[in-house]
Amino acid sequence: MAERRDPLPFEPRRSEPTPSVNQPIPKDVANRMARRVAIATGLPSLMGMGVFVGSYVLVSRGILDIPPGITLVTSGLFFLLGLVGLSFGVLSASWEPQPGTLLGIEHIKPNLQRLRSSIRAQKQS
Repeated sequence: MAERRDPLPFEPRRSEPTPSVNQPIPKDVANRMARRVAIATGLPSLMGMGVFVGSYVLVSRGILDIPPGITLVTSGLFFLLGLVGLSFGVLSASWEPQPGTLLGIEHIKPNLQRLRSSIRAQKQS
């Protein structure tokens, strides 16, 4: 009977590759989603913070007298736009091997259908 030898600490353990069935979103698609989310959420969020900085500079130097409410509402709208950008970034990413167009608006409808069918499948099981 052959003895089973435990791997030495310096030997790398061999792991079996995980089948693609366990990964519901392909890596290329996930990267596209992350890139679009970073842009569609990051830019409005930076602009929302920039409203505070710009407003402070304008008011402190006496260039404009901006009411604080206007600053808060404007900044809030940019942050809300960033929240919408989060959904847009995920839903506009192409699931095809090709990345698609720059904005990916044509991919929103098929991705919404995938989302709905996934929710239905979860409810049935």
